[in-house]
Amino acid sequence: MQLLLKYSEEILSVKNGDKYTKPIVALESTIITHGMEYPHNLNTALEVEQQIREQGAIPATIAIINGIIHIGLSKEQIEFVALNKKTFQKCSRRDLASIISKQGSGSTTVAATMICAHYAGIKIFVTGGIGGVHRGAEETFDISADLIELSQTPVAVISAGAKSILDIQKTLEYLETFGVPVIGYKTQKFPNFFTSNSGYDCHDHVENAQQAARLIHAQYDILNLKNGILFAVPIPEEEAAKGEDIQKAIQQALEEAKQHNISGPQSTPFLLKRIHEITEGRSVKSNTALIKNNARVGAQIAVELFKI
Repeated sequence: MQLLLKYSEEILSVKNGDKYTKPIVALESTIITHGMEYPHNLNTALEVEQQIREQGAIPATIAIINGIIHIGLSKEQIEFVALNKKTFQKCSRRDLASIISKQGSGSTTVAATMICAHYAGIKIFVTGGIGGVHRGAEETFDISADLIELSQTPVAVISAGAKSILDIQKTLEYLETFGVPVIGYKTQKFPNFFTSNSGYDCHDHVENAQQAARLIHAQYDILNLKNGILFAVPIPEEEAAKGEDIQKAIQQALEEAKQHNISGPQSTPFLLKRIHEITEGRSVKSNTALIKNNARVGAQIAVELFKI
């Protein structure tokens, strides 16, 4: 079976063989199906895409529909995914072959989006936060496949760090072990998703999009290295003030998950839902703000990389 990639009309309009005539930024679809409720998921997806267009790049939201990997979705397709979110399987690396062979539909996690973006020749991918080493992993061995993918797939990931429900120290140690550059964007401190400072340092930092683009160029076009790069972008200052309250909610949700023996793939959706409930929606607003900010930064980096 040949690899089935279907490009949106917007992407096709700037595709010339295996090259693009405009900068492209990949986006995941799990945030639409598993991160937010309708219609907030739809509105956020469309707003994030618009942020990328306003910076001069083209968004490519990635999803699997009826066994075909879609690189870029139309507005109607995004609405379809948002409305029918419960029919889309959450797909990481291990799920891709299964969902494609069954001609099913799935939304892509960070790991799966990196794989599909690489197939499509897209070097930059924007997300909210990556998965990582879960708290208590020394007992559960619960470590996200996102980290493995960052160690072996040449795509630069723009995020607000790792999801705040994770063990940040162990996540950074894991990335260091596998040689993944962790680069702070205008900061030396690794952000903690809802707050700008986790208390841990990034491996290095850049001060602007041009420096980030040069680093990506050196990694992939000069050195020809095959691992990913993680750019850590702090949450916007106006949202960071709310982070401390959200951190308290996270701790409460983690304790509840432990009491109910919730772990594995069910843990993240449960925790995000409880954090949303405890904070009365403030966490979702902050989440939306940081994703849109990441999209702006990612698009700016993509534009600078295109110039090289």
